[in-house]
Amino acid sequence: MNTATKALAGFLAAAMLAGCASSPDVIVKGSTKITKGQELTDLQRALNEGAITQREYEELRTVIMCRN
Repeated sequence: MNTATKALAGFLAAAMLAGCASSPDVIVKGSTKITKGQELTDLQRALNEGAITQREYEELRTVIMCRN
């Protein structure tokens, strides 16, 4: 590899790393409202796919239903 190629490779590597070091903060403008129905649908899907147990499902369903 010649000197120019090494320099270009170094520059590209530094540029990629600089992109990875950017701020992790995300700003969401507007509002996002997730309905109880959507939460319950997602919860049922998690149960059906084995991501949560029946006990976890019941506990989380109770929490969702008790919210205003």
